[in-house]
Amino acid sequence: MKSDTIINKFHNDCHSHLDVKEVLGSSKGTNKVVLAGNPNVGKSLFFNYLSGMYVDVSNFPGTTISITKGTYKDYEIFDTPGVYGVSSFNDEEKVARDIILSGDIVLNVVNALHLERDLFLTMQLIEMGKKVTVFLNFSDEVKKRKLKIDVKRLSELLGVEVIETSAVTKAGFDKVEYAIENAREGNQSPELHHLLHNTLDRVGTQAEALIILEGDEFIAEKHGIPPGTADQREAIYINRRNTVNEIVSEVEFEDSKKGEFFNKLGRMSVNPVTGLPILAVVLVIVYFFIGDFISQRVVKYTENTLGKGEFEYHVKSFVGKYTPVDITVDIQDDNGNPISTKDFSFPHGLNSDVQKAAEFKKISAPHGTSTSFEFQNPFVKLFFGEFGIITMTITYLLFLLLPLVAAFYFVMALLEDSGYLPRLATMLDRSLNKLGLNGRAVIPLILGFGCVTMATITTRLLGTEREKTIVTAILQFVIPCSAQLAVIAVLMSMAGAVPFTIYVITILTVLIVLSTLLNRFLPGESSPLLIDLPAMRLPRLDNIFKKMFYRTYGFMKEASFWFFVGALAVGIMELTGLLTVWQDILEPFTTMWLKLPKEAANAFVMGMVRRDFGAAGLFHLTLSPMQITVAITTITLFVPCIASFVIMLKERGWKQGLIIWSGTWFFAFLVGGIIAQIFV
Repeated sequence: MKSDTIINKFHNDCHSHLDVKEVLGSSKGTNKVVLAGNPNVGKSLFFNYLSGMYVDVSNFPGTTISITKGTYKDYEIFDTPGVYGVSSFNDEEKVARDIILSGDIVLNVVNALHLERDLFLTMQLIEMGKKVTVFLNFSDEVKKRKLKIDVKRLSELLGVEVIETSAVTKAGFDKVEYAIENAREGNQSPELHHLLHNTLDRVGTQAEALIILEGDEFIAEKHGIPPGTADQREAIYINRRNTVNEIVSEVEFEDSKKGEFFNKLGRMSVNPVTGLPILAVVLVIVYFFIGDFISQRVVKYTENTLGKGEFEYHVKSFVGKYTPVDITVDIQDDNGNPISTKDFSFPHGLNSDVQKAAEFKKISAPHGTSTSFEFQNPFVKLFFGEFGIITMTITYLLFLLLPLVAAFYFVMALLEDSGYLPRLATMLDRSLNKLGLNGRAVIPLILGFGCVTMATITTRLLGTEREKTIVTAILQFVIPCSAQLAVIAVLMSMAGAVPFTIYVITILTVLIVLSTLLNRFLPGESSPLLIDLPAMRLPRLDNIFKKMFYRTYGFMKEASFWFFVGALAVGIMELTGLLTVWQDILEPFTTMWLKLPKEAANAFVMGMVRRDFGAAGLFHLTLSPMQITVAITTITLFVPCIASFVIMLKERGWKQGLIIWSGTWFFAFLVGGIIAQIFV
């Protein structure tokens, strides 16, 4: 029931009018108790219970807002208009602000059904340094909806008494005296408290200092100081909202064993002590699903059997009917090792020699053969050759990237809908702040381990251009994609523990140095994290698959064109001999500075086309354990694949894109060479 309703009801016989100058005055030695809360939370019922039938009513000075005042024992009780925050955007808020500022004790009435909304005002009252007790009203409705609020934990997190009440049954109303006598200051953020002290010297009360920092011009003018800026207000609001989200996610859950389990898991996920081991377990599961099952087994089948064995074979065989082509068929054993090789030459196409073409079909048709086509016509080679715009790009998009991207979006949707991903962002927020980022950056960084191109597009969800630049640079420099990870894992397992340790330390060092430099020299600041923490639960599979489908479709639709552009660039480089020129340029750096065989230069050039091509090219070289460390470190820090490069240019512009691309060349060889000069 609203206070205005009470006022009208008793207007003729149960109240007296006040002089407006006396509205906020109080008798000597009498404490003011203020009832505060959002609209329609039942404050008036508490006021009526405390004051009995007799109330004083007056319009607040300068407004048409009526306020009610009563007494309870030695306390003066004030009701306030329902507000969502203490501020001065309208008359109700101005009245509530002034009454709360003058109050000694605040009884904050909260609707337990809308905890996330109402606790925002609660946190503000606590940050004002007021003595507060919280009435958790409508608690009976919470139980009817099979929800549970951990009142004890809520009290611990807020630092004030929390009392469950019911507006219908009046349960808990008998504790109002206890609530007044035990009202106290709650838990406050040390950072905010420190910030308030800078204003407190010129204002006098913590409550007014906070209101001024939040931009209240009236209170600021009263003390002759400027109000806080919009950025300060936004930062305070976002931190308060995040605090409320964390509290709600911890204390409110489904009233069942399952609900209690997920609530406990949610609490553990945001605590670094327990959250980091949980993250390690999640990453291991994700690695075995994507890095092993999808990348190795599914993609091996889709790319080699469906893509190259079926799609490319039939397309190239068809094209070869009408154009000069040399064909090599490798016959392999069950383990994929070549047993014998058969070469065919068709100077006028397969149709010109039907008998030889039939022999080629017969030998190359069975599974266990590998067929390569060398077209003589440059134009045909550009579209259907080894780096053909049509053959390579379609195989890459449909048979390699599509299952990989779909699997990653499936995992991300699973983590997101379960409520784990927002908690991971919250837990890592403080650490990522040191890199100039906020917790939201964890999403593109994790996606980068699947596909750097996909992750580069996802940087759009970050709040500022500065953050996008930092994450893009980290992705291009130090995050190996899933296909590359598999090769790195195999080679490092062959090298041993010491080379592996050197590799990990090197990559982490580059990550820290790179992000620190970017954070220091790029203008601007990281944006604060504003993220909801939904209850942890088992996600619905239909929602997961819907998200996976639409996100995968969106990515493929946007990225496909740029993959064709990248393939065209590589094809032109091959036709014009630029790939060979690059190999010749890299060879002396590879042999003298990196102390690797000259053939390793080919792996680096192939790494420009596809990162896994480059890493896989190292398989065939005879390398010592330390040479493996040098090669893997260099290929990890090396330039992005051609698709990532093109997408990076599109997202970050030519200037930033080329700077990052050139930087990866320089630092990959610099760091790899330093390791080589020390250990090889």
